[in-house]
Amino acid sequence: MDQILLLEDDKNLNRGISQRLEKEGYCVYPAFGMTEAKEIFQRETIDLIISDITLADGDGITFGRWVRARSSVLLLFLSAMDQEIDIVNGYDIGADDYLTKPFSLMVLLSKVQALLRRGKKETASVYRSGTLVFQVSEMRVFSESKEVSLSRKELQLLLYFFENARQILSKEQILAKMWDAEGQFVDDNTLAVNIRRLRAKLGESGDRIKNVRGIGYIWTEEVVKR
Repeated sequence: MDQILLLEDDKNLNRGISQRLEKEGYCVYPAFGMTEAKEIFQRETIDLIISDITLADGDGITFGRWVRARSSVLLLFLSAMDQEIDIVNGYDIGADDYLTKPFSLMVLLSKVQALLRRGKKETASVYRSGTLVFQVSEMRVFSESKEVSLSRKELQLLLYFFENARQILSKEQILAKMWDAEGQFVDDNTLAVNIRRLRAKLGESGDRIKNVRGIGYIWTEEVVKR
């Protein structure tokens, strides 16, 4: 199920959009301010962000820059600011689309569906980070042309890091992504053991997995996808 973060401080509009998206089968995380939106983004695995620009505790452009410094997640702006310069500014900071208010929920839904379809088509078949090459279709990893022997779980864990490079992933996020979906109960110690094994097998590249005290982990090196 695609997960959408909705940042809109108008409670009625937020509720209306959330209900329509949920009716279409999406999982929606409503936020009414930047601080709350940042907390959700760092805690959950988000596929698409829908953000207003004029907010009570800041602005969507600033939030968009914060997001883009951490992730390439799909970003759609909603705003009553309909001047050409406003729209250009939105695209300049990395927005994937921009919808001016007032708008039709049908149009918004169409844009959401199109963005998520495009995001799936653009899913990388190969990731590169430093000396590492991850061939996703074959689930094989190479370091300086030599294959690295990883277990299925280690491959999934590394892929998750690559898909979210330079983004802090909480322990809860990783556990939910890697184990809860399989109906397994694991704890922080299980995750720590898997991280330690993965680091060891990756050699020097394993140092790119950094522990963020009290939160989780981050892959610190740039990842290029093609």
